[in-house]
Amino acid sequence: MRYDDLRRSDNIDDRRGGGGGRGGALPGGPAGLGIGGMIIVGLISYMTGINPAVLVGGYDAVTGGGVRQTQQREAPAQRSPAGRPTDQMGDFVAAVLGSTEDAWQKIFEEAGRRYQAPGLVMFERATRSGCGAAQSAMGPFYCPGDQKVYLDTSFFRELTTRFRGCQGDENACRFAYAYVVAHEVGHHVQNLMGVLQRVQQAQRAARSEAESNNMQVRVELQADCFAGVWAFHTQQRYNFINERDVQGALQTAAAIGDDMLQRRSQGQVVPDSFTHGSSEQRQRWFMTGLRSGQVAACNTFRAAQL
Repeated sequence: MRYDDLRRSDNIDDRRGGGGGRGGALPGGPAGLGIGGMIIVGLISYMTGINPAVLVGGYDAVTGGGVRQTQQREAPAQRSPAGRPTDQMGDFVAAVLGSTEDAWQKIFEEAGRRYQAPGLVMFERATRSGCGAAQSAMGPFYCPGDQKVYLDTSFFRELTTRFRGCQGDENACRFAYAYVVAHEVGHHVQNLMGVLQRVQQAQRAARSEAESNNMQVRVELQADCFAGVWAFHTQQRYNFINERDVQGALQTAAAIGDDMLQRRSQGQVVPDSFTHGSSEQRQRWFMTGLRSGQVAACNTFRAAQL
């Protein structure tokens, strides 16, 4: 993935210790990216029986609820000096976020609407969000309460070393990193479209946990599809990815599928407990957005087959 030409966003709140110049480089070497912190929590949740959507913040992100407080001491939030982050990781995230802003602004304008870009908070270990405490173990998430994406980039390296979400050198895995950020921005798009609010109401009326989980899966798969839509439009403008990049993102989508997580943690798959979709579903819906570039193609709520 080439990102030099992408516009850098100014909508980043860098709360990492020491500010923008100390965030570090992009993880290199074998493997790559995914929602690493989420995977760790997912494994714990399947072993303990706690709903992984609650632990990860996915359910709370959809319903607007707060993330449960823990006894862990919160790391002090430190804001970077004025201006966007200057380290390699911060610059990369700013470039990806800027490209999502450009793509979605164009899509919304064509539909006669105005796109309101989300903020993105980069932090280490823990910080505050509009949905409660944000911690690294939760993985990246979107909070409708303050319309911000929260990201501790240490999860990139966690999936690189433990879960092999993407295999190859740094260049091979950059697009997989970007896919995760674009997925969270996809939740913001859902929020602007009123999808999250409608799902919240439907989940409250759900007759069973399995029914509520199914709605959550549709939310997550649509965000995957929206990430593909972003990639389509950015590719049209910048020609920034190749087939190798796409394969890295697909490996990541497979690594974070519910069936993969359950099989690793408990040796069996329980589809009714899925909250994010299977590996095959996550790959297929991402590719649906990437191939079509159409928001209408991402209507997982009317899809007969997920």
